[in-house]
Amino acid sequence: MKTTKLCVPLRLCALCIFITAAPALDAAKQTNFLFFLVDDMGWADIGANGSTFHETPNIDRLAKSGMRFTQGYAAGSVCSPTRASIMTGRHPVRVDITDWIPGQANHPANPLLHPEDRSHLPLEEVTIAEALKEHGYQTFFAGKWHLGDKGQWPTDQGFDINIGGHHRGSPPGGYYAPWNNPVLKAKRKGEYLTERLTEESVKFLEDRDESKPFLLYLSYYNIHTPIQAYKKHIDHYQTKAAKAFEGKTPTEPEHDGTNRLRQDNSALASMVAAVDDSVGVLLAKLTELKLDENTVVIFFSDNGGLSTLQRGRFGPGCNLPLRAGKGWLYEGGVREPTIIRAPGVTQPGSVSHKPMVSMDFFPTMLDLAGLPLQPKRHIDGQSLMPQLKGNDSGMRTFYWHYPHYHGSAWKPGASIRDGDWKLIEFYHYKNHELYNLANDPGERHNLAKAKPAEAKRLRAKLAAWQKRMGAKMPTPNSDYESKAKRPVRKQKTK
Repeated sequence: MKTTKLCVPLRLCALCIFITAAPALDAAKQTNFLFFLVDDMGWADIGANGSTFHETPNIDRLAKSGMRFTQGYAAGSVCSPTRASIMTGRHPVRVDITDWIPGQANHPANPLLHPEDRSHLPLEEVTIAEALKEHGYQTFFAGKWHLGDKGQWPTDQGFDINIGGHHRGSPPGGYYAPWNNPVLKAKRKGEYLTERLTEESVKFLEDRDESKPFLLYLSYYNIHTPIQAYKKHIDHYQTKAAKAFEGKTPTEPEHDGTNRLRQDNSALASMVAAVDDSVGVLLAKLTELKLDENTVVIFFSDNGGLSTLQRGRFGPGCNLPLRAGKGWLYEGGVREPTIIRAPGVTQPGSVSHKPMVSMDFFPTMLDLAGLPLQPKRHIDGQSLMPQLKGNDSGMRTFYWHYPHYHGSAWKPGASIRDGDWKLIEFYHYKNHELYNLANDPGERHNLAKAKPAEAKRLRAKLAAWQKRMGAKMPTPNSDYESKAKRPVRKQKTK
């Protein structure tokens, strides 16, 4: 039984008293939430963060109407861990979801075996949807879930409505119907998935119970692979690319992979534009329904853009000036486009340079709703209320733990950011790297040898945190070791 289902009669009574005592007029003053979560959108994919190839006028206007965070971090460099952290306010290590679900199997050719983690978000975990629902909120989910199979879907985790959320991390049938989605059937042949999710979200806003506040959580499948052009915008970007670029897309080696160095993918740009169109539609609907003054809007991504792949290939996106992308613990893999517009709290056009992380959304939303914080639940998150009001003072320590192999060519490792210093531990390569992000946000100058004392301090702090959290570590692959030690038989020459 979930924690939130205890003492139901008491809570229902309390809710009844509240509703009876409060006039209908007060409902209009309650704080609503519209949460946009984009899949695989990198920090540099929006105009507000400097993109010149992608065009995101609606997202940029949202940034100008609220607060843009220059150092907003995902708790993981792949999908499921970050999604779990948003839902629970808890670190992926604490909920034991450190890889995308179900992750990739161990391979005999790798020197390390990555640990097994959970295949779903446990029902015992309390989600932000459940926490808000305890206080009378309507909760609506649309899009990508990727936190478990049937029995662990959004409606099992506090959402009243689920449109399209299931166990898969990408649309099995692609972005044009049929999508092969077990909980969302197309209305017409060739229907575009993002358009449909937007329509359903609009319908929820129009049909909702106006006596209650709401959480609308729109979790896009865009811009995750498969990269399929959005027909409404593809011609524009193909023309733009033809005029702007010459020659092959530049790349660079990234350890055992290859990284893309230019934003020039027309199909990907059109998929970004589909998200931007959707954001524009929903923001306009808030205004039309006179909800814009009491609705907090949050815009975020689950990890960096996919820019790095293995075996000589490279990804569809580019995260420059940040290094690498999805799967990696460099900034390109974990720093995200982050915007919060909180009417009456954030100043239009404000910018915060203080780092924050995805676990912070849970307590921040409670705080913005005027509800008591629940530190035993969102134990790894902090309310951003002071930051939203303009206080950028103080620094925190952030940890990432990704002990798995990934198709981006990432090998097991972990990292820590303490102030401006960031250290990445590579277990596969048996080395570490040290960067000063204030001077080198692109992580190009490894200071591990120049600053051995700082590297030692951070390695010790990271190891202590892993021990305290009970983080699962990769282990040696005995099959790999035995093969490596096996003598090589010389071939006879003819």
